[in-house]
Amino acid sequence: MAVLVTRPHPDYETTLANLRARGFDALAAPMLRFEPLPFHDDGDAHYDAVIVTSANALRGIDLADSRLLRLPLFAVGGHTAEAARAAGFGQVLVAKGDAIALRDLVLKRVAAGELNNAATLLYLAGADLARDLAGELGRKGLTVVTHTTYRMAPIASLPAEVSDAFMAHRITAVLHYSRRSAQAFLDAVRAGGLEISALALPQCCISASVAAVLRDAGATQLAVAASPDEGALLDALARALPS
Repeated sequence: MAVLVTRPHPDYETTLANLRARGFDALAAPMLRFEPLPFHDDGDAHYDAVIVTSANALRGIDLADSRLLRLPLFAVGGHTAEAARAAGFGQVLVAKGDAIALRDLVLKRVAAGELNNAATLLYLAGADLARDLAGELGRKGLTVVTHTTYRMAPIASLPAEVSDAFMAHRITAVLHYSRRSAQAFLDAVRAGGLEISALALPQCCISASVAAVLRDAGATQLAVAASPDEGALLDALARALPS
């Protein structure tokens, strides 16, 4: 029996390794495909800091010798922070959790006088945003300039190996990391005639918002991570499966 990972490439490789280290068999069916978009830094623009809510925002752009690397960068979670350091950012401030935590971290720095209360922030973002982070910070007096550096395109069908595993009842649970990938998974299992058997399995979700997509589609075995990180998601998986 195997756990199905719907996380996009290349991040699913880390998840597969983590699952196998915990004693699970695992299969990958990335439901979104990373597509970089052109990025050009306007040298005349002034920024006080950079904000990033996904490692993907840094994955497709070349920041070698960029002036941006000298700015403080606010990142959501350790994974994004690692990507920022690998890109060359020297001052990385890490918010645990999600975009709400990142917003609160930025505002905390403003309140402490460590960031100007009229600062201009460069937001390196994806094409589809789950939250209006720029608007929320803007209402607090900050200026947020959003540059879209990537998009995640849905993948229409499951790999043949995964479809075969569903039909042979060899999948025991599914891991979900975002609302968009959960919706892409639903579309793919419907297209493949696998919806009933797929949704009968435990659906382990990184947040309640992701779980809502699957609940609305008819899934009844839902496990939600206690916090929006992979460790908590794998703990939820362990709780969802029979001992």
